[in-house]
Amino acid sequence: MQLTEKLSRRERQIMDVIWARSQGSVAEIQEALPDPPGYNTVRSLLGILEKKGHLTHKEEDGRYVYLPLAPAQAVAEGALERVVKTFFGGSIERTVATLLQSKERSLSDDDLARLSALIAEAKESEKAP
Repeated sequence: MQLTEKLSRRERQIMDVIWARSQGSVAEIQEALPDPPGYNTVRSLLGILEKKGHLTHKEEDGRYVYLPLAPAQAVAEGALERVVKTFFGGSIERTVATLLQSKERSLSDDDLARLSALIAEAKESEKAP
């Protein structure tokens, strides 16, 4: 699923809450937000997220319960795909090289070992028929 509508900071926070909980009512989501806005604001933002195609809802015990239309991983993969295409000309190598060369993040020996294992797995899967 490709979601092209950008999320505001608050919309992203709401989506993070819903992905973490799998679903949520307005009150539950409001309670989980940092520096929570008012109930009506949360309700309005949920409506916006529904119109943008990020959420759906069901009625449960007389209240709306909101659910994501796509899992967080699928949305993250789509966003990363767009970043790779837009900023790195579709090159995964250039993307990874940029991440590895970043001065703001350092990798532990365990991180490097896991990355090496992932690269080895990718090589093996390329060889498989």
